[in-house]
Amino acid sequence: MPAEHREAAALLAAKAERARAGSGGLVLLRGATGTGRTTVLEAAARSAAGHGMRVLRARCAPTDAGLPYATALQLLGAVPGFEQHGRPEAAGGPGDRGDERGRAELLWRALSAYAARSPLLVAVDDVHLADGPSHRWLVETARHLDRLALPVLLVVTERSQYDVDQPRPGFTHTLSPALVRTHTLAPLTPGAAAALVYARFPAAPAAWVEDCVRAGAGSPLLLRALLDDLGGPARHPVVPETSAALYPGAYPAAVSWWLDSAGDGTAEVARALAVLDDGTDRRNTPPGARRPPGAGARAAEESVALLADLAGADPARVTGWLTAMTGLGLLHTPPGGRPRYAHPLLRDAVLTGVPEARRRAAHQAVAEAMLHHGAPTETVAGQLLRSGPVGAPWAVGVLQDAASLALGEGRATDAMAFLRRALDEPLADPRRQRLLTELGSLECAGDESASGIPRLDEALRLPGAPQDRARAAVALGTALAGRGRPRAAVEVLCAAVAQLADRPDLVATLHSASALLADRDQAVRGEVYRMLRESAGQSPDPVGTAARMLLVRYAATAGLTSAEDAMRQVRELLAEPAHPLTEPFLLGTAAAVAQWADELDEADRLVDRGLSGHRPGLLHPMHEALLNTRADIAAARGTYGRLPAEPPAVHVTGPGNVHAHTLLALVEQDRTDEARSLADGFDLRSVPDSWELNRFLYARGVQRAAAGDPAGALHDFLECGRRQSAREVVSPVVTPWRSAAAECRLALGSPLDALELAEEELRLARVWGTPRTVGRALRVLGEATGGRRGLRLAEDAVRLLRQAPAGAGPELVAALLAQGRQLTAAGERVRARACLREAAERAERLGAPRLRTLAEQALRAGGARRPAIVRSGSGSLTGSERRIARLAADGRTNTEIADLLHLARRTVETHLTSTYKKLGIRRRGELREALAGE
Repeated sequence: MPAEHREAAALLAAKAERARAGSGGLVLLRGATGTGRTTVLEAAARSAAGHGMRVLRARCAPTDAGLPYATALQLLGAVPGFEQHGRPEAAGGPGDRGDERGRAELLWRALSAYAARSPLLVAVDDVHLADGPSHRWLVETARHLDRLALPVLLVVTERSQYDVDQPRPGFTHTLSPALVRTHTLAPLTPGAAAALVYARFPAAPAAWVEDCVRAGAGSPLLLRALLDDLGGPARHPVVPETSAALYPGAYPAAVSWWLDSAGDGTAEVARALAVLDDGTDRRNTPPGARRPPGAGARAAEESVALLADLAGADPARVTGWLTAMTGLGLLHTPPGGRPRYAHPLLRDAVLTGVPEARRRAAHQAVAEAMLHHGAPTETVAGQLLRSGPVGAPWAVGVLQDAASLALGEGRATDAMAFLRRALDEPLADPRRQRLLTELGSLECAGDESASGIPRLDEALRLPGAPQDRARAAVALGTALAGRGRPRAAVEVLCAAVAQLADRPDLVATLHSASALLADRDQAVRGEVYRMLRESAGQSPDPVGTAARMLLVRYAATAGLTSAEDAMRQVRELLAEPAHPLTEPFLLGTAAAVAQWADELDEADRLVDRGLSGHRPGLLHPMHEALLNTRADIAAARGTYGRLPAEPPAVHVTGPGNVHAHTLLALVEQDRTDEARSLADGFDLRSVPDSWELNRFLYARGVQRAAAGDPAGALHDFLECGRRQSAREVVSPVVTPWRSAAAECRLALGSPLDALELAEEELRLARVWGTPRTVGRALRVLGEATGGRRGLRLAEDAVRLLRQAPAGAGPELVAALLAQGRQLTAAGERVRARACLREAAERAERLGAPRLRTLAEQALRAGGARRPAIVRSGSGSLTGSERRIARLAADGRTNTEIADLLHLARRTVETHLTSTYKKLGIRRRGELREALAGE
């Protein structure tokens, strides 16, 4: 028995003992529906019977109201002379009181006769449902018991709960407080409820018990019904959120009985709250989030006004009901939020039995009321998700605004739900086209192309503004290319060009998109670029600024221009006015060229500008291109901590640029097992041709070479070169496959072949003319040449790379390593050690342990007796380790650091472990002091 019941049981036991001694009285057990009044009364009756008392029982019901004396006759049975005393009329009807005194006298005599034989416990359950005559007789009996001192204990239970409808006066309304002992049963505390659950299921998990307690809402009735339905954690490992999972279910039936007991007014408000709650976002508020002052009070006022409007109830009574239900545990109010049911299952059970059409109508009414009261957009939209079509312009506007807000917070799934619902509304074709384009873009971006591509195709077929048709064509083309269908993508864009021939600005945009998407197929790419070159040769205007920018990029990759000339053209084109639809192509292409030209800061700014102007709800090929360029910039700088720390998921369409960069980062970080797993994760025989496949082939070659497989690496480099050459990509600015293949030829004992590859790489690198590209080619040619000339080439590479921007970091380390090895071979060991120690130190700062290890091995091979670097103290930390250590010293958790730096939590932990060793500390709390000299 819960503690909430034990006190009542003790009171009844004490009163029963006094009644057996000849001093009776009245005890009133009050409590809300489901708090266990009947349970306590039944327990008292059993106890009294066990102590020699006679028990007279009556359980009142709503059907008793039309049957005069139904409750009294339940207690006393057949009363002699009662039927002969006159035909009773309906309770409260004319003439009923005329004979009531005589009937009451007969009932009193019958009760006295029972009392004369043995002490009595008269137990009346739910006295508030008793018929009128019986109710009055019981009240009068209570007065007699006190006056006559009979051995009779009268115990009545009465529902005492705040309802929206005004209740009738209670049982003791006309009795002196001295005549009655009242005890109010409290709802179950969480601890008492948990004890009941553990009593039934001792091995239940704590989380499951907590969920049961919430769904029980402080009511023994609901909790026991729920436990009966669940049958334990083995049968229902998770407490469901819908009543259907418990069908037919004692729990929904108990909730229904609770609503029926409360009356029509309360039931309407309860169901209105369930509808309101059903469309409310239940996501948790971020820890530490600040709420505007008074937000909680305003939310409560809005809830009251909404519920009162929906249920047609008195706002004051609604306020009281919400307060009372919160006190009982059926509702809870999050800080600054609206009142909600304690558990989704309870809310769903309140709605059980409400027809779907009525629910939809209620959700629409809630949405309209919320809009009127100024509720947040997403809250109103949440109600519209569950309503039928509204047929009013405001509904579409709310849903679109909610989708935009969700996208701004990165919740694409929520945005798609709002847009799908908006399409259920009656819409004009232009507006439907825009919605279809946005929704189809999101579905394709989220790997739902089976539904997204048909939506985009439908959008393209609808009449609309020329700009919207161009957006739909670009989005559909991007989706098709992303699914390995670049030719179909270009055909879609060409068809749109024919339809928009009178809009040269839009035609230029479509040409740019065609060129970009054609990169995924070498044959299509050749066709598109030939068309662009021919058009540009005749007149630059038809192809547009963005297409001319793409031709600059083409010339860079084809080895037809220098970095200096390419950047001059890029800056001139960026200075020209551009159509808003064309600008993303300009910025994205310019960023890629700037990155190849070692203008990394400018490339960063262009990427940021391009991404900031991107509409997240539209599929655009340049968005992915900008993200790829951002990864290229990080790789060029050697900032491996900014690259994905975990291998991305293997995609069905094959490896992407992010897979290639991640593989290269894993190799440089000496994470060999993870690198091998990613390299072997794709079956490249079935992958469609694309520039991303070529990037991955190059990266896999680097992985194989680092793993000691020069033959496998050479195969990958040559295949990458064959594919790139077929695409007319011959410059080493993208994939320096010739240098990499030359190193493999050397390792395999073919120096002449290596020399030929290295010389061709240097020739092409000098066309482009950046220190990073030329320096790398000089280094490899020096390795292939050997001797004094090879050493001079290595020295030239180091000298050139020292003049390069910070982006040449990894290349400078490799050049220093090559110079040190050649100096060692030439017998200049002192100079060699200086080069190799610098290489090791630079590799350490870059966070490239593979290069550092190679430098240390070369030092040992040259006879060095002390390590390349002493890795201790704050000066020994890599850039990534230093960033993470500072954040940890400022009190950030590993999870927060991972989110902030876009790393995996395991990577953060690995860096911190290394940092502790270098700093000679053992705990996180020592970081601040250890870094004090930074």
